[in-house]
Amino acid sequence: MNIAALIAQIKKKQSFLCVGLDTDLDKIPKHLLREEDPIFAFNKAIIDATQAYCVAYKPNIAFYEAYGLEGWKALEKTIGYLNTKYPEQFTIADAKRGDIGNTSTRYAKAFFETLNFDSITIAPYMGKDSVEPFLEFEDKHAILLALTSNKGAFDFQTKRLKNEELYKEVLATATTYKNAERLMFVVGATKANYLTDIRKIVPNSFLLVPGVGAQGGSLKEVCTYGMTDNVGLLVNSSRGIIYAENGNDFAQAAAAKAKALQTEMKAELKRANLV
Repeated sequence: MNIAALIAQIKKKQSFLCVGLDTDLDKIPKHLLREEDPIFAFNKAIIDATQAYCVAYKPNIAFYEAYGLEGWKALEKTIGYLNTKYPEQFTIADAKRGDIGNTSTRYAKAFFETLNFDSITIAPYMGKDSVEPFLEFEDKHAILLALTSNKGAFDFQTKRLKNEELYKEVLATATTYKNAERLMFVVGATKANYLTDIRKIVPNSFLLVPGVGAQGGSLKEVCTYGMTDNVGLLVNSSRGIIYAENGNDFAQAAAAKAKALQTEMKAELKRANLV
């Protein structure tokens, strides 16, 4: 999916919601454990219930790797289901990969070709030759970790190098990479007050914004400081949606949470005269 198609979906659905599929067998409804593939059964129900209110899905790869081969099979079925039944949805492999060039190339092939995700999250620590292999794929996107929502982000990301914080160096340097127009960036909703400075460096790039909901981030603040003329935001909610209820009505409860966020997003888009 290219950026123009993503923007079109955002305006059509009046939503920039991304639903995180952090599927944990210890948290899904117990009756699903009787299914042949409980992870996929849960994901399918969540997707069917929420797809009208969101424009993207983000499986967190760790939650699938944790279950070995069966987890990978569930992930493959999940992305296959999305690509077949809901091809208009933007898909994000939240894998946080990044390694020396030839290794990054294989990671890119795994997630862009074998699994056919639209994008993947990337750790920038190893620099240019670890990122550029992901940018060689047309209509695919690398989402670089810039300023994350966790408390440990302050250990390194906001440290000053000469007169600039490290995350600003990451953003500025990444814009010089080959095919940098295929980059997006992760900025946590709990760091919304940093968005003004971030937009000075990447004024038009899409930002993936986790941390709204369970982590306490403010959607209004994210939109106030981070929204662009082309929206430029994908706001993720995981636990707050998929674990809204733990009984037989879990999918309906997830749909209600997704719809509530979509309603807020619609209001923000209208406030910005974007719909």
